[in-house]
Amino acid sequence: MDTVEDKTLEEKTKEEDEETPQAGEEPTEGVEEQPAEEAETREETEAVAEEEEKGKAEETLEAEAEEMVEPPAREEEAEEEVEEAEKREKAPEEEEIVEERVYTIPLRRAWISPRKKRAPRAVHIVRSFIQRHMKIETGGKGEEEEEEGRLVISNEVNERLWSRGIEKPPRNIRVRAVKDKEGVVTLYLAEGD
Repeated sequence: MDTVEDKTLEEKTKEEDEETPQAGEEPTEGVEEQPAEEAETREETEAVAEEEEKGKAEETLEAEAEEMVEPPAREEEAEEEVEEAEKREKAPEEEEIVEERVYTIPLRRAWISPRKKRAPRAVHIVRSFIQRHMKIETGGKGEEEEEEGRLVISNEVNERLWSRGIEKPPRNIRVRAVKDKEGVVTLYLAEGD
């Protein structure tokens, strides 16, 4: 139901949009005044645009203020993180090493066992060998005595024992046994293995 009048109005508004000056420019000659309804809507949109610009300006000011406040807090947090990292690194070093030995443990007896029990048997052989050679006391009834003579097998040693599956553990393994002042013995792979 477009009429000729509607089409001409649309064309006029397009021409006016092209000829209307942007913010800060003076109107050019030959521009007809806009109808009252269009003027009101343009004023509203300009007002909304100005409010948005003010809001953006306020947001940037707030962000700058936060940045000015946050860096000292971030520096303190960074310092705390560095101190915690140093404590973590020092924790293993703080454990005073009483004794450290490197052993080659023969695991040939594990191959006497049935196929599906060889790797667990190898772990048992390693545990008993280290208890015997590092003089770990076991068999106490109290929990305190068990903690004193504790043996910890590191993940890398366990992975080496199980590397070829349950049926084919290695024939022997080189380990480094470290005993701290509390009597806890920890097994690591010997360097070079």
